[in-house]
Amino acid sequence: MAQTHFGYETVEDAEKAQRVRGVFDSVASRYDLMNDVLSMGMHRLWKSYAVAVAAVQPGMQVLDIAGGTGDLARAFARKAGPGGCVVLSDINESMLRVGRDRLLDEGLVIPTAACDAERLPFADATFDLVSVAFGLRNMTHKESALAEMNRVLRPGGRLLVLEFSKPVDALRKPYDWYSFRLMPMLGRLIAKDGDSYRYLAESIRMHPDQATLKAMLKAAGFGHVDVHNLAAGIVALHVGVKC
Repeated sequence: MAQTHFGYETVEDAEKAQRVRGVFDSVASRYDLMNDVLSMGMHRLWKSYAVAVAAVQPGMQVLDIAGGTGDLARAFARKAGPGGCVVLSDINESMLRVGRDRLLDEGLVIPTAACDAERLPFADATFDLVSVAFGLRNMTHKESALAEMNRVLRPGGRLLVLEFSKPVDALRKPYDWYSFRLMPMLGRLIAKDGDSYRYLAESIRMHPDQATLKAMLKAAGFGHVDVHNLAAGIVALHVGVKC
């Protein structure tokens, strides 16, 4: 049986998928509140930067993977307009339900799909843009997911991966203290779930750094990859262009 990591634990592949689902089932209702608290609102600026780089135009076809509560899908849908199409997808139905309901409350009706990023239910060369924000690190087989994202993009289409990464050396000790002491404590107080936020901190440490992820995108078939470091490398935006 193939094995992978769940935070710092080594687990079987199937077990990781189940446990990640449990994490997001637990935090779905308070996910946005926790993001605001833990990042001091910075996650909204990081997502806004990704939206600006995406430069979605009217009529474009966009897939937002692991789209959760719909922040990027909302912004993309407004830019793509009635002639375009934005699909909100997530493997976790609890997160997808929160995102869909929020968008409906704002008057935005967009397609949603509960699906695994490693086996996307879309035809080849369907989308002009694919995005994944703070979701890639939770995927069991990242190489397979990146290859699928490449497959569903049209030639010249772009993939945007916004994800926690490796900060500059001067920040690593305070960042570790914040991640492993403060995050679980706030998780217990606000989301009533400290363990899930300890896992999220560990998953960030197990995620490939900027250079490694760039190489992974190249291996998946992206001919050109740019890396934008944000917040001194705590977050990075990788932009890959399909050959």
